[in-house]
Amino acid sequence: MTAKAILIINYGMGNIGSVANALGSLGAKYVVSDRARDLRDSRALILPGVGAFGAAMENLRKLDLVNELTEQVLIHGKPILGICLGMQLLAKDSVEQGFFTGLGWIDGHVRAMDPSDGLRIPHVGWNSVAVSQRIPLFERIEEGSHFYFDHGFHFESKEPIVSATCEYGRTYVAAIQKENIFATQFHPEKSQRNGLKLLRNFLNACRS
Repeated sequence: MTAKAILIINYGMGNIGSVANALGSLGAKYVVSDRARDLRDSRALILPGVGAFGAAMENLRKLDLVNELTEQVLIHGKPILGICLGMQLLAKDSVEQGFFTGLGWIDGHVRAMDPSDGLRIPHVGWNSVAVSQRIPLFERIEEGSHFYFDHGFHFESKEPIVSATCEYGRTYVAAIQKENIFATQFHPEKSQRNGLKLLRNFLNACRS
């Protein structure tokens, strides 16, 4: 593997191609891997995700990635960006299609969205976000910028980690940050210019 590259974790649930294309357009060195040893050699990690929470955790365990991920992120402080399902996996648990435990790095829970005001669930499409913590992910991104969402479950936490929210019948968490852990409920790789800005900000944060 290329030393000090960004590692896109391939665990069979992610939007790998779009994430890779976005990083490539930014000139970033990246690799795609499902091997635990490659986590140790990377500069930073991206955990994308599309699909069900329980299946995602099962895949991570089958690939023997959970312990190495936890060591690299929590002990060695390696930066990580979770995207959509990748953000939800950071929580303690989820009630999607049953009850499943997550990575548990953040004291949070994944719950079904409330289909209030006749809004369709899942929440699919463009939505503006309100930023409460601008640096580093939202630096130089205008307030009220739009990002692309595709989810039917959402992240809840009482920890002071929320960096952005969106309104869809009620207020939902759109992005979080806890030290070296970053995550977005929306898909920056599908969010055109604003998404590329956010990914660039993540890359810059990794360098610092």
